[in-house]
Amino acid sequence: MQQGTRPSPANPLLDFAGMPRFADIRPEHVEPAIRGLIDENRALIERLTADPATPSWDRFVAPMEEAGERLGRAWGVVGHLHSVFDVPEWREAYNAMLPEISRFYAEVGQNLTLFEKYKALHDSPEFATLSAVRQRILDHALRDFRLSGAELPDEQKPRFQAIQEEQSQLAAKFSENLLDATNAHAEWIADEAGLSGIPEDAREAARAAAEAEGKPGWKFTLQMPSYLPVLQYADDRELRARMYRAYATRASELGDPELDNGPLIGRILALRHEEARMLGYRNFAEVSLVPKMADTPEQVLGFLHDLAAKAKPFAEKDLQELKVFAKAELGLDTLEPWDVAYASEKLREQRYAYSDQEVKQYFPEPKVLDGLFGVIRALYRVDILPDEAPSWDPDVRFFRIEKDSANGPELVGHFYLDLHARSTKRGGAWMDSARSRHRNTWGSDTPVAYLVCNFPGPVGEGTKKRPATFTHDDVLTLFHECGHGLHHLLTQVDELAVSGIHGVEWDAVELPSQFMENFCWEWDVLQGMTAHVDTGEPLPRALYDKMIAAKNFQSGMQTVRQLEFSMFDLRLHGEVDASSGPVPIERVMALLDEVRKEVAVMIPPAWHRFPHSFSHIFAGGYAAGYYSYKWAEVLSADAFEAFEEAGAGKGSLLDPETGERFWREILAVGGSRPALDSFKAFRGREPKVDALLRHSGMVAQA
Repeated sequence: MQQGTRPSPANPLLDFAGMPRFADIRPEHVEPAIRGLIDENRALIERLTADPATPSWDRFVAPMEEAGERLGRAWGVVGHLHSVFDVPEWREAYNAMLPEISRFYAEVGQNLTLFEKYKALHDSPEFATLSAVRQRILDHALRDFRLSGAELPDEQKPRFQAIQEEQSQLAAKFSENLLDATNAHAEWIADEAGLSGIPEDAREAARAAAEAEGKPGWKFTLQMPSYLPVLQYADDRELRARMYRAYATRASELGDPELDNGPLIGRILALRHEEARMLGYRNFAEVSLVPKMADTPEQVLGFLHDLAAKAKPFAEKDLQELKVFAKAELGLDTLEPWDVAYASEKLREQRYAYSDQEVKQYFPEPKVLDGLFGVIRALYRVDILPDEAPSWDPDVRFFRIEKDSANGPELVGHFYLDLHARSTKRGGAWMDSARSRHRNTWGSDTPVAYLVCNFPGPVGEGTKKRPATFTHDDVLTLFHECGHGLHHLLTQVDELAVSGIHGVEWDAVELPSQFMENFCWEWDVLQGMTAHVDTGEPLPRALYDKMIAAKNFQSGMQTVRQLEFSMFDLRLHGEVDASSGPVPIERVMALLDEVRKEVAVMIPPAWHRFPHSFSHIFAGGYAAGYYSYKWAEVLSADAFEAFEEAGAGKGSLLDPETGERFWREILAVGGSRPALDSFKAFRGREPKVDALLRHSGMVAQA
């Protein structure tokens, strides 16, 4: 039977023939589908482990992967909807099955008989005949079994399994609390005078938000498209202070006690520490680094300390300049945290004679997408075309990627694009897999990705409706997530476990995403992706020159902020004693204060509750791994330098030959070989930090 002729199951979550049937999937489908797939996987495992024959790849690994992939795809849809359509019914359906799915994956990871089967294949004569990619998959499988507690004594396995289940539930609750706390606060402005300084598009969005609730005035929320313009532009200092405090204390004891993430943080840390000790490690930081490029927490801290020592003098200079300006030009004797974005914007306007708001008018959404797709076409010689598939919101768009072949256009993959903020959608931006490239008994599946952002949407109604306009930072974010998407979509590996982003070391997974950001600063790229939202004029060269002059504006402050997050995360999971139970939130805050004394230049108020919203490490998979952004930034800046070298004197860095090499050596290979080997294959040498320091303007002037 061919792939296209498989019958459609009654439960749409169980239909793997094409794209997810979002128009048909309902919360009541979740439990029967997921339970059925878990039962199917359990039955398969029981049959395979009972077989006395020496396992082979085709009779053992392949059926395990195919059954696991079906469960992963179905649960992936449920998890995706929990993130982008977090209404009570979906939240309830997700949380009802979360313990079951966590329990299943924990029991698989601890199944000693299954582990022994993988070891038997690894030790069999067949292993030598397998491709290097399949050998790597088996090596990773054995490592993951050990990290999942497969070698624990039987009497300890129930406890280890319970730890995994509780961690999954706590992460989901952390994310839900943060979303609910973000949605709980609003600032209502009744008098137009209170809007002084706030850009027109942000005002219109706030007016529309108020009208949607049948109220007069303007409603500003803690959703980023609403919050950031207030902090950056509102002349009303008290409004900025209120919004800053509300944002900084989200999901903490200073708000609704039902939404306080403090106890969850303490419990999560205790569980992670217990897990690490059961596995024979000193702390969770050591566990986290086992599958990463970096070897030890000490090595990573050395890298962070070294970068901090280089960056902090630039950060101190940035802050001193800002304080002097704020006092002299804005009458702010004391620069408070809620003044920083506002004063910085004013300083940028004075120093470089432009504002973010001015630049934003040149980045209407349709033009930005055309420009993004143009970059991808130029680098990789592929086409991106609109396509159709059911989605979870009318706002979502769907695209296909094709490349020319001897037999005509060849499908590479698909992606969903969900760009605008909604109250039912968790904050931030991310890429996730809807389907991975792999070969199976049905044939071959092409990859599918979700690209999700939280940008402002179009403003106005009917003929007066204006397209969404993006700040340059928004454009950088879009290119970043698209870089992740290309890593997933342009893979040429057919083995599921290392296809696309799978199996890539976590501290290298940001390389393709940060690499893509660099193109947003190139004149030939911006010429093709800008058109003033009212006049259609492209970005003027004079304005571009100002943007380039300001590119590294406050880069020192931005760098130490990222280093603060990275050090806090690593030390939290490596140094804080969680052996006696939940860690008091006071200890967490005290560690953050210690880190700030070393690297930060602007210390937030004592009531700031940053950890309570640090979802990257408490609900997003970056625990003891947030340093990955800086680690991979070294790789991405160095990789981009290859395009700078190839494009020197040509007027464009969109060099298709270098793009072909980047695709072949970085994107195409996924996790099929070590990330460092892929980097060296592309660059011809070990990575260097020089390009990152140069790109960030943190090179001492001669």
